[in-house]
Amino acid sequence: MTEEQLPSTREQRRREGRLVLFILVFLFPILAVAIVGGYGFFVWILQMIFGPPGPPT
Repeated sequence: MTEEQLPSTREQRRREGRLVLFILVFLFPILAVAIVGGYGFFVWILQMIFGPPGPPT
């Protein structure tokens, strides 16, 4: 390796580390809440249309 490639490699590793940290700390929890909330909203709307689940009457 030459001296010119070393700083860019360090900078790239630092950038990738920040990206992984952002994904783990912010993106995955936000996506999890959005997916679970979206599913709950979907079930709520279906129950408003078709009625709550239960034994057939």
